[in-house]
Amino acid sequence: MLNYTIRRLVLSIPTLLFIALVIFLLLELAPGDPMGQMPLTIPDDVKQRMREALGLGEPWYVRFYLWLYQFFIVEPQYWIDGIFGTNFADGAQRIISFQSRSPVFDTIAERLPQTLWVVGMSYVVGVAIALPIGIISAYKQYSVFDQAGTFVSMIGFSVPPFFSGVLVIVIFSVQLGWLPSIYDTTHEVVDWETFKFQLRQMIMPVMVLALQTTAQVSRYMRASMLDNLGQDYVRTARAKGMSESVVVMRHVFRNSMIPVITVIALGIPSIFGGAIITEQVFKVNGLGQLLIIALQGSDIPMVMTITFLLAVLIVLMNLIADVLYGVLDPRIRYD
Repeated sequence: MLNYTIRRLVLSIPTLLFIALVIFLLLELAPGDPMGQMPLTIPDDVKQRMREALGLGEPWYVRFYLWLYQFFIVEPQYWIDGIFGTNFADGAQRIISFQSRSPVFDTIAERLPQTLWVVGMSYVVGVAIALPIGIISAYKQYSVFDQAGTFVSMIGFSVPPFFSGVLVIVIFSVQLGWLPSIYDTTHEVVDWETFKFQLRQMIMPVMVLALQTTAQVSRYMRASMLDNLGQDYVRTARAKGMSESVVVMRHVFRNSMIPVITVIALGIPSIFGGAIITEQVFKVNGLGQLLIIALQGSDIPMVMTITFLLAVLIVLMNLIADVLYGVLDPRIRYD
């Protein structure tokens, strides 16, 4: 397993480099100019000097190599210096945002906790709800519970976040007045009252994102459970006198989780994509809103860094899913 993991990590390096090149070229070909947001009163020669100060006067391959060097060499050195008090970076140029003129990773670190509060919690809640729904729906196929689960899943697949987000705001904030419509990112949890307010303002964005996760994972869980419930080993286990709980949870559930692991692992990066819309709806000052602002301002370093981090997350989740296959199914070997 260790050798397989090392091989996958080594093979992921050229994959990520190719992905970074594709993202960079797409941003280069995309319309928009970082100087387009500047006032019209600024003379052209001043704008040209500003472009050169941002490094836009260099050829694309020089800027791409510089970004790679800063991302993989300079930024890790700054992390090490901050943790251990060393001076490996020694004043080296970091990845700087065109808009804020501040280090990109510092801005991402400021926004990341807000995204993790909403996105991370919604994914945990969605998976925790989806797994029992899928198990019970498969075990009680065509029952009222199964039909209700199918109906909720269809809603989760069909309704986009920008619609469901506005809908819950109208119902729970405007009509009922139970929950705040805007997420207060400056709120700090210091006591029980502030913690309760944090939970209240998280309910609606978590609800919207968890609905999509629950719909997807529960359907895969149900299909996988139905496939395994009809296998010969299940009839053999029952013939040996094992209880239904042991048959379902120890044997069927474990084998059914093998394909579902892929859905859960690959769903982690995709939920960040859904959070881009949800954060705009609820005014969550997270990575999704940051990416939208960077796209509108043609902030290439910021957009490049955030999208590449999502690509790294996808590759990492693929590796984790493959490793978990071997943990769940002893028949799978990577020798």
